[in-house]
Amino acid sequence: MTQLALVIDLNVCVGCHACVTSCKEWNTSGPAGPLSDSDPYGANPSGTFFNRVQTFEVGTFPNTATVHFPKSCLHCEEPPCVPVCPTGASYKRKEDGIVLVDYDKCIGCEYCSWACPYGAREIDAKQKVMKKCTLCVDRIYSTTLPEADRRPSCVMACPTSARLFGDVHDPESVVSKAIRESAGYALMPEWGTQPANHYLPRRKTTMTIHEDELMRVDNPLKIDGKLPKPSKQQPTLDDSTSW
Repeated sequence: MTQLALVIDLNVCVGCHACVTSCKEWNTSGPAGPLSDSDPYGANPSGTFFNRVQTFEVGTFPNTATVHFPKSCLHCEEPPCVPVCPTGASYKRKEDGIVLVDYDKCIGCEYCSWACPYGAREIDAKQKVMKKCTLCVDRIYSTTLPEADRRPSCVMACPTSARLFGDVHDPESVVSKAIRESAGYALMPEWGTQPANHYLPRRKTTMTIHEDELMRVDNPLKIDGKLPKPSKQQPTLDDSTSW
């Protein structure tokens, strides 16, 4: 059974929010939209987003680091949001494992939001229906887009390739290989939801610097040493200038 998912590499995510803005742009004009915003430039902005990036500090001074943690619907294999829905609006597709919401059936009761342990669902303030990440289902199956562009908009927009997309049940997929090779893990597995999305942990990167690389090629000190020097017998600027 196919299970499409995202794998996010925390080691290279720089918190640029390109995934957030591209997700908002694509989905607000698609089947999921509009994703309403309230007072976006005011003192108390609020809005509906499928993807958010949380940034926080870890460690103890002076050994601290900044972690950027993108989070959206994890498309769980055992989604707790589905069985609590009284109208059947929340459902999981058998063909690809994507968890979706049928807006025509949603009554905005927010039961699914309360059941989700990851806080990945958001109620649209204007439409009064629950909305969430769709893995850009309208994009990945589009026949009008080139094959290379049939990926979620957040994956396409990431400048550091921190976001990978594929079938986690396929051992030869790029996401499965990344999980195996970089110790990928699921978020809060103790809940038994079996999240399809995985994260690759932060890790130390070994760098080897050769001795000849310690000095810049265009080092101004080297250039200055090649410039002509005035004779010590020549008058200085203080000797020849009246201040």
